[in-house]
Amino acid sequence: MTDSRRSQSGAPPVPAEATAAARRRSESRTGRRVAAAGTTKMANQEAAEIQISELDLLSSMFPYEEEFAITDQLALAELKHYVENESAEMPSSKVQFILNVKTEVPSASTVEFSMACALPFKYPTILPEITVRSSLLSRSQQILLNSDLKTYLMQNFSGEPCMLSAREWVKDHAAAYIDKDLSSFSMTSSDATQSEVTMFTRLWIYSHHIYNKQKRKNIIDWAKELSLSGFCMPGKPGVVCVEGLQSSCEEFWSRIRRLTWKRILIRHREDVSLEGGGHAEIQKQRKFSTLEEKCFDAHGARGNHMDLGQLYHFLEEKGCADIFQMYFGVEGH
Repeated sequence: MTDSRRSQSGAPPVPAEATAAARRRSESRTGRRVAAAGTTKMANQEAAEIQISELDLLSSMFPYEEEFAITDQLALAELKHYVENESAEMPSSKVQFILNVKTEVPSASTVEFSMACALPFKYPTILPEITVRSSLLSRSQQILLNSDLKTYLMQNFSGEPCMLSAREWVKDHAAAYIDKDLSSFSMTSSDATQSEVTMFTRLWIYSHHIYNKQKRKNIIDWAKELSLSGFCMPGKPGVVCVEGLQSSCEEFWSRIRRLTWKRILIRHREDVSLEGGGHAEIQKQRKFSTLEEKCFDAHGARGNHMDLGQLYHFLEEKGCADIFQMYFGVEGH
């Protein structure tokens, strides 16, 4: 009998060295993926810790609500939970807050500027979202002020916490924009509208279950009120998709998450920048015409389980088939 043996299938044997090498390569790839995931988690937690520290600093420096107010306490609670618990999921909403700045102007005793701020999950690696407003600013003046503030932050604070510096810049410079003559400025009112970037957002919301009739009615009514389209699949699990202007989607999420749920979160979010943000541009981005409740052959003891195969085909028709795996961890068919 020779040393060269074959398996029962007749295929030549795989040398032990080759098997071991393949195993080592597989383990190496797995190790790299685990290490990359761990590194991302650490980076995200570090960013979250920096955000909390900066918010604590702002709160101590500006203790009165008319100076500094967090407008979404639930988002802040999620952020703190994420930092304190290694197994916690990424927060589903950005922390949003208002900084009010009072400054003197020649034509009036004082004027107040309101800074509406939001901290993206990767801040300070990326810049905060800040919009400065005042009743004394014209539309063009406001656009120019916000553009200059963003330029200042980009040039001086890439990757560093910058909320205090942004506030100081507004305090020192914003008043000058009130009397700024933009007649020689190349931006016409039409151009100003075009230069504003409107965000179109689509939120994919997951809930452990949606049974309650009042909640289902709220979802439909609030979407209609906020000009959002999409769909709601009640039952267990519950699926809600809303799409429209970013501000409207975030208002919808703010209302929905305040209701009592066993579990609810944003499973996926899509944001698209629309230059100008006209009605036609917004409509072009929509995958759904209205928001309606969708039931797919309910079954189960309580009639609360939907046919997920039909859900997949519905998503496929709308060009959203990839979302199915994000919800359920398997590919649809």
